[in-house]
Amino acid sequence: MRIHFIGICGVAMSAIAIALKEKGHTVTGSDAGFYPPISDHLKKSGINFYPGWHPEKMCANGDPDLVVVGNVAGSTNPEWLTVQEKKLAYKSYPEVLAAYFINENSIVAAGTYGKTTTSAMLTHVFREAKMDPSWMYGGLTIDESPAAHIGKSKWSILEGDEYKTARWDDRAKFMLYSPTHLIITAIQWDHADLYPTEKKYFEAFNRLVSGIPDDGLVVYSIDKNEVVKTVKKYSAARTVSYGMHNDADYRYFGLEATRDGLTFTIAHTGQEFEIRSKMLGGYNAENMTAVFAMATECGVPTKKIIEALATFPGMKRRLEKRYSGAVDVIDDIAHSPAKAESTLLNLHQTYTGKIIAVFEPNTGNRQKQSAPLYKNAFSAANHVIIPKLTKLKTTKGSKQPMEAINLASVIQKTHNNVHCIEDDNELTDWLVENTNEGDVIAFLGSHSFRGMIEETVKKMERKFKK
Repeated sequence: MRIHFIGICGVAMSAIAIALKEKGHTVTGSDAGFYPPISDHLKKSGINFYPGWHPEKMCANGDPDLVVVGNVAGSTNPEWLTVQEKKLAYKSYPEVLAAYFINENSIVAAGTYGKTTTSAMLTHVFREAKMDPSWMYGGLTIDESPAAHIGKSKWSILEGDEYKTARWDDRAKFMLYSPTHLIITAIQWDHADLYPTEKKYFEAFNRLVSGIPDDGLVVYSIDKNEVVKTVKKYSAARTVSYGMHNDADYRYFGLEATRDGLTFTIAHTGQEFEIRSKMLGGYNAENMTAVFAMATECGVPTKKIIEALATFPGMKRRLEKRYSGAVDVIDDIAHSPAKAESTLLNLHQTYTGKIIAVFEPNTGNRQKQSAPLYKNAFSAANHVIIPKLTKLKTTKGSKQPMEAINLASVIQKTHNNVHCIEDDNELTDWLVENTNEGDVIAFLGSHSFRGMIEETVKKMERKFKK
């Protein structure tokens, strides 16, 4: 089968494309631009791709049998228009996952935050246990292991994203994955562009939980009130809890979080298990406990789980330490108030010096209706810096997103030290001038920060070599 991907350079799209190529399909792709490491992975896999949108290249060797259309394909995208004009078969990538990746035992990790790391970590555990699952998660591990794969077993593990399936399909992605086993980490209003009210957001998770079959399994965080309420009200399946609460079926305690990693204990049915990890962030103890619970319930030997958790390398852009020295520089994809709050609270547990957050939200959290979500979200940071925000496309009549100065004003309502610095060089200079040994700088957001992270690292190295 010949398959073409419109928008192949995204983490999920590229991983799915590579997995399908490995299964013998002829795969091509296009995107606005290509950058390492994604472009390197595509080249290594022998996938032909090109920059820009060129229908003549897409159909150079005959019309593709299937076109996978990413969200980069707007209504005027020439390749998308050609797909419609020629009536070519097309799918969104969640539909491709449903068609090629989902197996009899479908494990989905969902939640406002934690789902990428949890799904990647669970995949690592199953792989180390030689269970050969199919999988897909929307991130890159530090060791750049494949983010998608089509296995031969009856198991599949997928990250369950609540954002819409495609431009033409507002269903949450996780609704297409037919989960028999569900991990639910957190429910906290997000994506205000798609879910304009908290109620609408919660309804998506209500539908997810209620769809788990009676003979399925829901592993849920007992420490999150909204998760508990949703599971208790909507789940007809067997439920297993995890968390710090004394009543948790899998309880973790004794957490020690340092700059070098984590140690803690998991208690279950009268037994205690010592867990060690090189990852940063106390919240990863919660994620690891969720993985321990699901893997145990699925029959993975305890010893294998503990060994695999110790070797999991962590995720790029999830508390990724880009520089470790007198001052640490962290890169994290925390692009919403909820995600930023969680990341900063975990850094507060780990570091004794100042915490400086450089924050750029995603599209939904630049909408004016998202302003209430910022209340006290940055309380764990000593300083918050808003850089020049990425320019967003707007259509006639659409609501104008918040710009940097507007966002800074919103955060200033509950934080005393908010700075709007729209010059990149000035921003990195400020960071170097206002940090001392033991401090940590956290770049939080879904964008690349235009090289500011790399520039900050260079300037830090020069400062502390003196």
